[in-house]
Amino acid sequence: MRTLLSRTAENLFWLGRYVERAGSTARLIEMGHRMAMLPGSYSTDEWRSVAKASGCLDQFEDPDGINEAAIIRTLILDRENPSSIRSCLEQARFNGRSIRTALTIEMWEALNDGWRKLELMDAAEAQRELIAVLDWVKARASMFRGTVEASMLRNDGYYFLRMGGHLERADMTLRLLAVKYYVLLPETDVVGGGRDHHQWTSVLHATSAIRAYHHTYRGDYSPGQIADFLILNRRFPRSVAYSYAQIGRYLDELEAAYGEHHSCHETAAKVIHELSSQQMGEIFSQGLHEFIQTTIGTTQKLGREIYQAYHF
Repeated sequence: MRTLLSRTAENLFWLGRYVERAGSTARLIEMGHRMAMLPGSYSTDEWRSVAKASGCLDQFEDPDGINEAAIIRTLILDRENPSSIRSCLEQARFNGRSIRTALTIEMWEALNDGWRKLELMDAAEAQRELIAVLDWVKARASMFRGTVEASMLRNDGYYFLRMGGHLERADMTLRLLAVKYYVLLPETDVVGGGRDHHQWTSVLHATSAIRAYHHTYRGDYSPGQIADFLILNRRFPRSVAYSYAQIGRYLDELEAAYGEHHSCHETAAKVIHELSSQQMGEIFSQGLHEFIQTTIGTTQKLGREIYQAYHF
């Protein structure tokens, strides 16, 4: 019984991660596209920052000459890149098929809806229709999450699936913020300028945060407030703090169900405490870029600890 549980839990966990990673990668590319279109931008820097933030820089043939076409080939269509959108959607469907009886009919239909779209698309077509393709990917991810929330029992299967999604979401929100810093590193003179402002608001667009941010800060689009919203705000569903709170909640549910406490519980609790006790001014004074890189590393460590705890 434990073996069956572990296999099912693993597939659900990775199903949640792959669907979220596909949607988040689409958001990452969309942000790179927005930044590259800004007056005075150096598109190679913007696109290279996207590749670096994705963690897939080593997948590119020419890491120093990355352009939009290379991003589309590698991060959207490349079957050999396990983190490309196409690979993520295909793997999500494979995971879902492996545990078909653990999914509701609506969840399975959402995974199957148009899943061959990218398989039938070449790079030239994807580049012509880039924004439409990215919108399609984000819509697929949103549709799947909607069916999960509307039709799945709140049991351990749900906890593993949603925990995987939130782990991936926390990681990608941090990576989206990292893009902003990768872009600015060679041009520190633009900090605080007009392009700097548009780059920061591009981060909000990529996280679907424009309206929620405006309700919170009323048009004060300063870097400190934007970083505060995407890292520390506990009410916005794409913030790092919110995602970690959900991860902690699901780990608590699993501890109650199985009577087991693991290192992953300690790691999640430590991050949740740090995010709730810190102010953005402290993070900025210590170095936002360093904080982002450290938290990305901790999030990856948490993922490994979850695998070990639940015998993935």
